[in-house]
Amino acid sequence: MFVGRDTELTHLEQLYKSDQFQLAIIYGRRRVGKTTLIQEFIKDKVAIYYMGLESNAAENLAALSEYILTPENDFIKVDTPRSPVFPDYSSAFSYVFSLAQNNRIVFVIDEYPYLAGAYRGISSLLQRLIDTHSHESKLMLILCGSSLSFMEYQVLGYQSPLYGRRTAQFKVSPLSFFQARQYFSRVSPNEQLTLSPDSGDATHEYSRMTPQEQLTLYSISGGIPHYLNTLTAKPTLRESIISTFLTPNGYLFEEAQNLLKQECREPAQYNAIVRSIATGSTRLSEIASKVGIDTGLCLKYITALMTLDIIKRDVPFGEERSRRSIYRVADGMFRFWYRYVPQNMTLIQRGESSVVYQRLERDLPAYLGSAFEEVCMEWLWQESIAGRLPVRIYDMGRWWGNDRKRRTEVEIDIVAFTDDGTALFAECKWTNDRADKAVLESLLSRSELFPQKQKMYYLFSKSGFTQGCEELAAECGDVNLVSFARMMQDI
Repeated sequence: MFVGRDTELTHLEQLYKSDQFQLAIIYGRRRVGKTTLIQEFIKDKVAIYYMGLESNAAENLAALSEYILTPENDFIKVDTPRSPVFPDYSSAFSYVFSLAQNNRIVFVIDEYPYLAGAYRGISSLLQRLIDTHSHESKLMLILCGSSLSFMEYQVLGYQSPLYGRRTAQFKVSPLSFFQARQYFSRVSPNEQLTLSPDSGDATHEYSRMTPQEQLTLYSISGGIPHYLNTLTAKPTLRESIISTFLTPNGYLFEEAQNLLKQECREPAQYNAIVRSIATGSTRLSEIASKVGIDTGLCLKYITALMTLDIIKRDVPFGEERSRRSIYRVADGMFRFWYRYVPQNMTLIQRGESSVVYQRLERDLPAYLGSAFEEVCMEWLWQESIAGRLPVRIYDMGRWWGNDRKRRTEVEIDIVAFTDDGTALFAECKWTNDRADKAVLESLLSRSELFPQKQKMYYLFSKSGFTQGCEELAAECGDVNLVSFARMMQDI
């Protein structure tokens, strides 16, 4: 089953049908599904697919030659080299460009940073060939990579020889919850699923899970397809979490630290910073103090983590710059791992995974609160784009600030501005208790801090609403009560 990448596939198909030279850059964090997207795109096309090796230039050239000269690619009469290996990279790539003079060919170099690391002149070589042949070529060249910093600075950046040559770029993001929900809802109990080519075969029964359990699973996977596959290999949520995160040989037991080691030169410092943020330090001064470094150096590390999409900087909605900015862990898997694994490492190593899970289970409702807020934002965007809201949203975010009248700091989970000047305010409650009248009264009160005359309200709740809350909503007008069950029905 292939889900969740319709926009990217549509755009790639449009590029392919142009029948002109195209250079598409595809990048994103590891295991997000880039290779699966590419394989889905080229499955019915004449294509040369090569994945760069983390090796030297000679071994990469030999492997590249083998893929270019495979019998499956003998679809056009061109003088084929007598040797099974091209003498150099220039000859190899020139040969591919010659194949594409009159034939539409897709040439994919996956893990391009590995190839570029092995042969540092590769980007300059491609630049020369593109500048020389692109006007007469039908080649669709795709460069794909998992190193975000390399792809953004060494391929897309202005200092790259390839700068200005790309015709499209795709930063592949994790699946949204509703895309993952489609994945869950399409699963039959005995269906064999693969969301990534190296996930293996497993029998999945997650169509039997409750929507609440599916949200939990989605949150701890961060929307990464490969992690979803791994987590869904067990029949219950408890078994999934224990077997993947809370056992020494679990697939995700060391995943967060391993990713940092692959991307960062000083993983220990980055590790300490992510853990500090995941466990409650959100302001720069707090993070630096907890880690034990000065704020300037701490900001340097945080900026690098933001480039990797692990950390995100938030400011109150409506403010571009603010002294009240905070940092949070944006990646769901990192957020879960750093919240529960390091502090329980001794128990896990001693085989007490069940004890750790009992601790974790008690904290899960609080942990899932922020994930539910993100899902509610996603639902509002989805409803707005589909035209099912009375207004059209153009911007949305979280807000926090001072209530000078009451002399206290307050927060609003969601604030959105619409194209007709209406301000939308929402509160999201992920608890086993129904949202009561006091929750709505608080939202109404806090919205008074905003000057807009036209206002509307949404109250989202995991467990529904009390009669008092429903009666107050009916009295006020422009108040919408949305249960999690209703959100799931709207998919």
